[in-house]
Amino acid sequence: MPALAPAVAAVRLAVRRALTGLPGAGPVLVACSGGADSLALAAAAAFVAPRLGRPVGLVTVDHALQAGSDRRAADVAAWAAGAGFAPAEAVRVDVAGRPGGPEAAAREARYQALAEAARRHGAAALLTGHTRDDQAETVLLALARGAGPRGLAGMPPRRDLAGVPLLRPLLDIGREQTRKACAALGLSPWEDPHNADPSYARARVRADALPALVRALGPGVVDNLARSARLAAADAAALDELAAAALSAASPAAASSATDGPAGVRAPGGGLAVAALAGLAPAVRTRVLHAWARELGASPAALSHRHVGALDALVTDWHGQGEVHLPGGLRVGRRAGRLTAAGPPG
Repeated sequence: MPALAPAVAAVRLAVRRALTGLPGAGPVLVACSGGADSLALAAAAAFVAPRLGRPVGLVTVDHALQAGSDRRAADVAAWAAGAGFAPAEAVRVDVAGRPGGPEAAAREARYQALAEAARRHGAAALLTGHTRDDQAETVLLALARGAGPRGLAGMPPRRDLAGVPLLRPLLDIGREQTRKACAALGLSPWEDPHNADPSYARARVRADALPALVRALGPGVVDNLARSARLAAADAAALDELAAAALSAASPAAASSATDGPAGVRAPGGGLAVAALAGLAPAVRTRVLHAWARELGASPAALSHRHVGALDALVTDWHGQGEVHLPGGLRVGRRAGRLTAAGPPG
């Protein structure tokens, strides 16, 4: 028996770690574009999942943005069906008319289609092929737009997607490894022309910015950026827990009894107590305000750091300013030592 290629072994091990202990009896679905990363992931899942007693399926999304995209999607689905995936389906989405730029619109359409497919097939999890290189690119893009720790944390290895666990098993696997895995398995990846289109910010980072950093600082920069994301994610999670505890508890009674965390900020009669908010560390306070704004109904996609900064100014830079307007027509003002909210005008 020929020796197993190291790249194939590395990808399989990463998938096994992600799937071991996964609850539920449903299949795992692999999101596969046909590129090297997702193709290597799919091949590994087809090997690993059955050995864990888990069915495995595949979904490929046709964004209909390129000539022949329907044929590419059909080819991927046909390969998956021949490789034993069930289901093995291609889903076409409509990107036009969605908010944001073309990258954001395509991403929203893709994840919506994947979530629907996962629910339709009762999937226990959805797997995507994001690699360590993708994570490094994400961190660079976050730095460029001035993101805070949550943005610098990059892509989590696991998150909820409309009630379905979305797993990224390959965040510790390099893109070069997925290419080697495909070559060792005799698979022919599809090269998405959008990945080399300089009109897309991520493509420019991939082609120019990250290679320049590697030349200047050495090949370890990719792994170091990905490691920075993991460290930032751990810090962000701890701060989020403190913020959640503060938002869930009442004030001022909680202030006298709290000994191992921030005092609660819920004001009697509704709203948030300014005095309790002012006593929080800035990193915790802004998270409380962000979470509260979402709780009020502000769209997470539309809620920006400027909105949260304006809310924070009601606490830390109060000089009688007017209400803060949040996405969705919400208004927040400061009255009698409390932040209170009102909905859109009726």
